[in-house]
Amino acid sequence: MSSFFPSDFPTLSTNHRSSSVNETLGLGGVTFFIIQGLTSLDEKKIILFSILLLIYIMVLGGNSIIIYVALTDPKLNSPLYFFLCNLSFVDMVYTTTTIPNMLSGLLTDILTISVLGCFLQMYFFIQLSVTGRAILTVMAYDRYVAICNPLQYNSIMTRPVRLLLVAGAWGFGAICTLPVTVIAFERPYCGPNVVKHAWCDPSSVRRLVCSDTSLDNIVSLLFAMVSLVTTGVFILSSYILIGFSISRMVVAQRLKALRTCSAHLTVVSISYAAASFVYISYRVGNFSSEVRIIVSVLYSALTPFLNPMIYSLRNKELRESIRRTLSRFRPAALSNCLCTDELIYKIY
Repeated sequence: MSSFFPSDFPTLSTNHRSSSVNETLGLGGVTFFIIQGLTSLDEKKIILFSILLLIYIMVLGGNSIIIYVALTDPKLNSPLYFFLCNLSFVDMVYTTTTIPNMLSGLLTDILTISVLGCFLQMYFFIQLSVTGRAILTVMAYDRYVAICNPLQYNSIMTRPVRLLLVAGAWGFGAICTLPVTVIAFERPYCGPNVVKHAWCDPSSVRRLVCSDTSLDNIVSLLFAMVSLVTTGVFILSSYILIGFSISRMVVAQRLKALRTCSAHLTVVSISYAAASFVYISYRVGNFSSEVRIIVSVLYSALTPFLNPMIYSLRNKELRESIRRTLSRFRPAALSNCLCTDELIYKIY
């Protein structure tokens, strides 16, 4: 997950009018937006559509399995799996805000979206990305308490505390997102109305504003930095303290502590590395807009796609829980098949 989408770190300028000539005006200006998407792929669209659809199905399936086993398996009752369940839910909704729209755009010549729908998509895309990063921060704190204060872990991470931490993560996402979206929504859009992206990306929509956007750029940059720096500092601080604590342990305890952190640390590393790559791609002039859109789409689906696999492969308890869950369904499916075969035999 990322906090603000990397393209939202704007170059400060006074106006960003699009050069497109496609204008759709109503009495109050633009009445809907046209999502340009990937217009030059032609026959390659079906390949990208198939890849995105497969990724989306795997995101929904993998995260749904984690949520199901975390809620139904009594052995997964620790705070870690409570936070992981919330992260999986955020990942599912996060990808749903963009990928279905992208899939629809690949099947149609022109993809339109209402002004209100555009800004709702913009809000939830940013808000969920910030919330996901905040939940990763909460999970880093959870690992800090588990390793540095193991005897007080259960007394510290009580259910009210867990609910408060998750509510704080959602509130932090709303605080960092609402001002940016409200300011963008109140700007005049008098044409053109073509968003040069695969969805209502904040930076792309801002280029369609008919007035000065200096304030928008400053506010967007400010809240992007707040969301990135705040979560980054807390995660880094947690792991520095964890590192000091691990250094004083014996080898067996050290390896066990490292195993409990490995999945979360891997997810955080991939998230920040992917965000850095996308940010660089938006600042390098050699990348075409089509390449930037593809990179952005893959980035937005990367961590939600990898999270279930990383936690399943690196977390023994979760892996065994998934195996037990699948084994419960397998006999039921086999019994249904046997009953069906017996019924067919009797009929014939």
